[in-house]
Amino acid sequence: MSSSHSSKLGQRDSLIRQLFNLPIRHLQQSVGSLGDLWRTPFTSVMTIFVLGISLALPATLHLFVKNAEKVSEQWDSASQITLFLKLSVNDKGAQNFVKRLKLYPEVSDVHYISAKQALKEFKILSGFGQSLEYLEKNPLPATILVTPTKHASQASAANDLLAKLKQEREVDQGKLDLEWLNRLEAMAQLIKDIVSGVALLLCLSVVLIVGNTIRLAILSQHDAIAIMKLVGATDSFIQRPFLYSGVWYGVFGGLLSWLVVSLLAQYLTGAIAKLTDLYQSNFQLEGLAFSEVLMLIAFAVLLGLAGSYISVRKHIRGIEPNAD
Repeated sequence: MSSSHSSKLGQRDSLIRQLFNLPIRHLQQSVGSLGDLWRTPFTSVMTIFVLGISLALPATLHLFVKNAEKVSEQWDSASQITLFLKLSVNDKGAQNFVKRLKLYPEVSDVHYISAKQALKEFKILSGFGQSLEYLEKNPLPATILVTPTKHASQASAANDLLAKLKQEREVDQGKLDLEWLNRLEAMAQLIKDIVSGVALLLCLSVVLIVGNTIRLAILSQHDAIAIMKLVGATDSFIQRPFLYSGVWYGVFGGLLSWLVVSLLAQYLTGAIAKLTDLYQSNFQLEGLAFSEVLMLIAFAVLLGLAGSYISVRKHIRGIEPNAD
């Protein structure tokens, strides 16, 4: 009874010792793999640069798409519905209609332009001021500019709001120019699809580059791996340093891609500032957020790990010690 109890205690102690030593072994092998990269500086630096620059391109395109969406959101919020009132509606009736419009939950702002004010502006802009003096009656209707809320500025919601406003008894015609907005949305979707396609191809190239680099490292240590297998080392133990090498490639490549994107954004900030000054806009280029940087590095690590895993699973299994 005591022998079986001591055996169970020994097995438990052995299991606890293995669990305790496991992270230590992983830490040792990760540091050792970093040392292997240091011992082959040219190959390591070239691989990191290729990985970093390959990831910098889709990250830069993502940055431009994000800023383009920021600009388009400002344009969407500035879209307006123009309502032309019937000629029979007087100023008092128009003012009452404006008060009703402000109660609409889809309406953010309402601007009223009287028939007299519209005619005055038309005289100035058209250049026919003296000719219009001979008119007996003002042919221009009163106009109301309706600014939808942010949610109602979308194409379908704005169309629904226009249809609802047209049903008001004071409205003669309503106008909403959505053609430019639809074109903008189509262009933005096209750019997103291009970014996704380019990113997919570049990510595939990163996996292949890391896999080929790890393959060359495995072939250079062919004899050492065969000896390790001869003395009883498992495939998982042998594979671990090469997997960590892929992780380190991803870490350094992700940091390099973030640095490239940041430098490019800083370089373009001056040119964008000059352009926005011409349009009297306060738009500023927004860089990658901290969460996006972490996602970029994590994604680079995932690609590096995938490339190294594919390579070690294929090549380390094929190395067998000679019987003699």
